[in-house]
Amino acid sequence: MSNQTTKPTHQPEIDTRALPKQSIWRRSLGSRAAFVLIIDLLLILFFTGLSENNIFLSAANFRSMVLNGTELLLLALGLSVLLGAGEFDLSLGSNLVLSSVVGANAMVAVRDSQSVFVTILCGLLACVATGMLFGLANGLLIAYARINSLIATLGTLGIGMGLALLFSSNGQDITGFPIELQSGFGLNRVVGIPAPAFLALLIAILLWSIITHTRFGRHTLAIGSSSVAASRAGLRVEPHLVRLTVLAGGLAGLAGFVDLARFQTTVISGHSNDALLAVTAAVLGGTLLEGGRVSILGTIGGVALIMILRSGLVIAGIFSSYQLIVVGSVLIIAVGLDRFSAHQRATA
Repeated sequence: MSNQTTKPTHQPEIDTRALPKQSIWRRSLGSRAAFVLIIDLLLILFFTGLSENNIFLSAANFRSMVLNGTELLLLALGLSVLLGAGEFDLSLGSNLVLSSVVGANAMVAVRDSQSVFVTILCGLLACVATGMLFGLANGLLIAYARINSLIATLGTLGIGMGLALLFSSNGQDITGFPIELQSGFGLNRVVGIPAPAFLALLIAILLWSIITHTRFGRHTLAIGSSSVAASRAGLRVEPHLVRLTVLAGGLAGLAGFVDLARFQTTVISGHSNDALLAVTAAVLGGTLLEGGRVSILGTIGGVALIMILRSGLVIAGIFSSYQLIVVGSVLIIAVGLDRFSAHQRATA
């Protein structure tokens, strides 16, 4: 008998070269960010037609919306990155207020002994450092004390606001820092764009680059997809979560500095809904609540949608109570879209 050699059988490989590849443009059109952008454009057309003499479309109104949305964008960017790892932060508004109070006190304390530049620099550093320390506290509670991020940041929300009230004589807004902060930054423009908004857009581009092209971004999304799998793969999950909360806290502190620069005073009672607006913007733009995906461009579109709604309703003469109803409805719709998308992915 002759020996017969059995040859292994191979599954035929599928040749995908002939399949049409989607262009970046077509992939973009199918994203949540593109959907939000289309809604933004439709709302602009709607409110322009509704407003008297098309005032909604005026350059002054657009500059006002961009400036008013700057702080929300900074908060939403920090929250988006944090959501990418599957964590949450309800204390962003409280962090903003506390950071602005500390920064204002720092400027008032040194204004008589230092130059205008040094005084403003001290305020900036105090705001950002306070925000980062606030974020560090959140991170330690979430990563090492193993407290659910919703519960942990709900607790620090109250603590931060209480400290802000203590440091501001029971909620008295602080004034008396250099007027150059407002004229040179808060109300200044760079290439026609309000300077604070220009800074926020630069930060958005930087965060997009980090999430898209760096190991830090890949690790963030890996933790959001499965923290257990990420840990088994050798990622140091706890330190990474702390870094994320410090980043989000630092952006909240920067938003506090922008708040001081815009109004030339602290605004202690004006940020109670900031965290909810930030999560609305992030989720509307396509960032997943359960983690694993971040859309920086979508977050910008979500912030724009909120600001368009607010400005349009004001110009249309809608009472503030109805504005709250509309924004709350948008939040529910955003979360509903997120849950629907999650269900579609689970059943696919």
